[in-house]
Amino acid sequence: MTTALVIGAVLAIACVVVVALPFLREPSPRDDRLDQPGEREQHRLAVAEERDRALAALKELELDHRTGKISDEDYRAQVGPLRRRAAETLKVAQEQSASREKVRAGS
Repeated sequence: MTTALVIGAVLAIACVVVVALPFLREPSPRDDRLDQPGEREQHRLAVAEERDRALAALKELELDHRTGKISDEDYRAQVGPLRRRAAETLKVAQEQSASREKVRAGS
């Protein structure tokens, strides 16, 4: 009975060491560098940032109108251009996503 407990404890310790070993080792400097995103990735990130800014501006405008900080007249003047900007960026992001899916499907 005692032998089985000792073997079990040794086996459990060995399993913990094997699982923890990758986390305990020091990464080599070569593994620790981030790659510079390519031109397509930079463009995708720029479109995503523009989309997020447009949607945030629209959300802020909606909130300001609901809380009474912006009059109905000012809201109507600003909401149209913001919605168009948001729609354009969403369309570009969707087109990029569709083209990436085509590339993945073709590979």
